[in-house]
Amino acid sequence: MISTAPDRNKGGERSRDVWSYISPSRLNTWLKCPVAFKLRYIDGIRSPTTPSLFLGKVVHAGLECFYRHRQVGMHLDSGDVIQRLEDCWEALLSEDCMTFVSTDDEDKLKQQAAGLVHAYLDQLGDEPVPAAVETTLQEPLVDPFTAEDLGIPLLGVVDLIVPGDSSSVVVDFKTSGRSGPPCEKVHEVQLSAYSYLYRATTQQAESGLQIRSLIKTKTPKIEYREYPARTESQLRRFFQIVRAYLDDLDRGRFLHRPGFGCTMCEFNDGTCDES
Repeated sequence: MISTAPDRNKGGERSRDVWSYISPSRLNTWLKCPVAFKLRYIDGIRSPTTPSLFLGKVVHAGLECFYRHRQVGMHLDSGDVIQRLEDCWEALLSEDCMTFVSTDDEDKLKQQAAGLVHAYLDQLGDEPVPAAVETTLQEPLVDPFTAEDLGIPLLGVVDLIVPGDSSSVVVDFKTSGRSGPPCEKVHEVQLSAYSYLYRATTQQAESGLQIRSLIKTKTPKIEYREYPARTESQLRRFFQIVRAYLDDLDRGRFLHRPGFGCTMCEFNDGTCDES
C-alpha cells in the first residue's frame, strides 16, 4: 500500500551524510562526475538556484496542487491552479532564496510557468484518480537476485502514481528547454530506481513508467514518453551501478570525468579544479 500523505520534508534540507540513503539524483550526479558529486553532497557546496531550476519547481508545485485536489474529488481548472501559484509565489521564492535581476525577468518566468501548467492541463485527457501524489518512498536496498542487503536505503520522491492495466503506472514530470528523442537510457537510473521502490513497497510490478515533459518552447508543448516495466537485465544493471557507487564511497575515490558535460556543470567556474 502506498501512502498518499504529503512529503513533510519537501523543501527541507535532507541529510548530507552520503551513507544515510541513496537517491536517483545522487546516483546520476556521481555517474556524470564523481568530483561534482563530492562537491555537492559531501563538501556541501550548493550553487544558487537558477531560473530554469526554479521554473521546474514552480511547475511541479502547480501540478501537485492540481492532483492533490483531484485525489479528494475536487477539480481545479488551469486558472484555479495558476491563481494558487500566484498566492504562494513569495513563499516559493523564499524557500529557494530565489532572486531575479529585474522584475521583468520575474514576470516572464511567472508567465512561462503559467503557460506550461495551462498547456499540460489543457492537454490532459481522462485519467484515473491518482493513487499517490508527490510521495516519498524509502526502502532497504536488497538485491532481488542475490537477496544481499546492501545496508543502505533507496529514497525517491515520486511525482505521480496512477492506476494502470494490471497494477499502476509510475509518472515523473520534467521541464525541458526543447524536445528530445525518446532515449530510454537518459532516464534509466531514475526509472529503475522508481520501479524498485514501487515493487518493494507494493509487492507487485508496475504496469509501466512515464516521463511527462513540459517543453519551454514559445508555444509550450507536452510530451509523454511511455516505458515498459523494468526487465531483469535493467534491474541487474541498476544494482551493478549501486555497488560501484558504494565502492567509490567506501574508498573515498572521486575521479574527474572531464568531457562535454563540464560545459553544463554548476562547478565549471574552476571549483572542481581545486578538488
